[in-house]
Amino acid sequence: MENKSNQKMGKKAAVAATIGSVIEWYDFFLYATASALIFPKVFFPSADPYLAMLQSFGAFAIGFIARPIGAAIFGHFGDRIGRKTALVLTMFLMGLSSLAIGLLPSYDKIGFWAPTLIVILRLIQGIGVGGEWGGAVLLSMEWGQKKRQALMASWPQMGVSAGLLVSSIMVSVFMTISGNGFYTWGWRIPFLFSFVLLIFGLIIRAKIPETPSFQNVQEENQVSRFPVLEVIKKHPKEILLAALVRLSENGPFYVYTVLMINYAMDNFSINKQFIVNANTAGGVVMAFCIPLFGYLADRFGIRKMYLIGVGATLLWAFPYIGLINTGIPMVVFLATALAMIPHSMQVGPQGAFVAQSFPARLRYSGLSLGSQFGSIIAGGIAPLICTFLLHKFGTSYVISFYIIFAAIITFSASLLVKACPEEEEDNADTELSAVSSTI
Repeated sequence: MENKSNQKMGKKAAVAATIGSVIEWYDFFLYATASALIFPKVFFPSADPYLAMLQSFGAFAIGFIARPIGAAIFGHFGDRIGRKTALVLTMFLMGLSSLAIGLLPSYDKIGFWAPTLIVILRLIQGIGVGGEWGGAVLLSMEWGQKKRQALMASWPQMGVSAGLLVSSIMVSVFMTISGNGFYTWGWRIPFLFSFVLLIFGLIIRAKIPETPSFQNVQEENQVSRFPVLEVIKKHPKEILLAALVRLSENGPFYVYTVLMINYAMDNFSINKQFIVNANTAGGVVMAFCIPLFGYLADRFGIRKMYLIGVGATLLWAFPYIGLINTGIPMVVFLATALAMIPHSMQVGPQGAFVAQSFPARLRYSGLSLGSQFGSIIAGGIAPLICTFLLHKFGTSYVISFYIIFAAIITFSASLLVKACPEEEEDNADTELSAVSSTI
């Protein structure tokens, strides 16, 4: 009876983690899309479009720099007082900062204060999402069964794709509704809508009890006083590897979904709404593929699935740019959607792959710090670096080399990732129990 109750709660926890993740990543991707489409004109006006784009992508990157701060803050709370409490706080930060962005006057109205405030709000967003990812993965994974770790951890990851999907749909819809008013008021509505999502998400997450893994840590009096400092001291290698395994997943993703919006509009005069719709299609592909590859990782091996995804990303680098360079709208659309398959091969098993490196008492801090440091050196600066490389070398194939470089580093790091002794022991116990029940 207790086992069935835990399975039922595991499903509820996965739903709560996923819905919360959808809402927070909706806010995050809304800003990402706006940084390519809207903010260069509204908050960073310049006579030189290249300079305006660099400023906008620079502000986008600043949000990633703040993510390890959020990882440290909410990692501390998540390992001290529980996963659920930390996740409720991260949702507040994301929702309220997005609401404020939607209300922020443009550069024409308040001058220098406009870009200053957008950078501050982006920092707050970065802090919020820095604590969200690790906590959402753990809320789902730690309520699930050991033999389904990758699948359970993949559900909040699917929330990332759903956030991209919903944000792209909202931007596309209000482009159509607002018409010529898109750059004055139309773009603001999706940001203001974040407040409605915030209330909905808080209600869902408030109903989920703390995870069994953290309850065990509390019952055994193993709660760390300073989990962030302890995990940095005892598991520096694991944090570094957790960062490096994200390079070929996180960096190329922001090339596909952020940089190429601006590139396709500037070089091929493709309609901006069409490009946003391509991201929407990519979100649909991810929503199906992420849990699929999480399931396959549980069946055939988490590390094996991850390495296949890294290899596929490397092989995709040149064909992807070749398809984009055709300039044919439907080919660009197809390339964007297909790019999400090798990406999803990594995202599906990623949460479980990295989380098993850390003991339960330090897992929120270790997982969050590692993943968010990876976001800085990969996703946050990818559009900025690639914009510079395009300007410097004059060929888009330089982006292919960037993707290949990231994939080589990630492949090497993935071979070095090991489960902590506590996880190996738990897995052995699970296998023994399975054998005993069969006998």
